[in-house]
Amino acid sequence: MASPFLVLGFLIATCLVALASDHSPLQDLCVADLKGPLLVNGFACKGAKMAQATDFFFSGLHMPGNTSNPVGSKVTPVNVVQIPGLNTLGISMARIDFAPWGVNPPHTHPRATEILTVIEGSLEVGFVTSNPDNRLITKLLQKGDVFVFPVNLVHFQRNTGHGNAVAIAALSSQNPGVITISNAVFGSNPAIANDLLAKSFQTDTKTVNWIQSKF
Repeated sequence: MASPFLVLGFLIATCLVALASDHSPLQDLCVADLKGPLLVNGFACKGAKMAQATDFFFSGLHMPGNTSNPVGSKVTPVNVVQIPGLNTLGISMARIDFAPWGVNPPHTHPRATEILTVIEGSLEVGFVTSNPDNRLITKLLQKGDVFVFPVNLVHFQRNTGHGNAVAIAALSSQNPGVITISNAVFGSNPAIANDLLAKSFQTDTKTVNWIQSKF
């Protein structure tokens, strides 16, 4: 009969394996074939001998994004679409520019945790924990400060200064995805029924129609 300690050790090891995240790459590189017809939970690899330095390179992150839009922010992504060599490596990044009092609206990244560093200005940031607590965890960041947004949780950033602000974010996926809550709820195609949204947000259909018209 197996020792209880042996059984316990086996169960712990099994749990650790079950909780592991993405598998490590099985080759040196897997440059994404962005134009290929095949998708295997991501992009298929092009031949390794076809890899070029440009597959691992992006230029332009020093350029300010255009923040002249309703929310006053601009995200410049650097993921597998911009750098095909990121395919299977599980990382990406982004630059976020903010006009004075601009916001990066509440959103989630379904496939990534985000770590953000303020490069210029000051930002109010926060995320909300899941039901039933829905606890808001928020902080005012200054230049050089770093904050983490756990995977899948709704989070936001807002410029609290009278000048521009800039942040650099790193994400734990080569294709983290983004779901902006307002766009998804009020700008879906086709639209979610307005009476359903009215009941969900405890308002009336006229208000819902007005909000939907903005998207």
